[in-house]
Amino acid sequence: MQQVKRFRRKYCKFCADKVELIDYKDASILRGFITDKGKIMSRRMTGNCSKHQRMLTRAIKRARSIALLSPTER
Repeated sequence: MQQVKRFRRKYCKFCADKVELIDYKDASILRGFITDKGKIMSRRMTGNCSKHQRMLTRAIKRARSIALLSPTER
């Protein structure tokens, strides 16, 4: 008999912590949502809600523009 895989539902970490605003100056948090090649991870991978994913995308792009985050992580 085959085993049934149970997937754990992903949740938005920002909603769980009741974060109202994602700060672009907090590079340590933003680095957790970027791949090795510097791309922003999708909602499907991170489990963020749409509101916080948009805020996260804006924050990462702002941090890149003022060089808090490098465009690629090598």
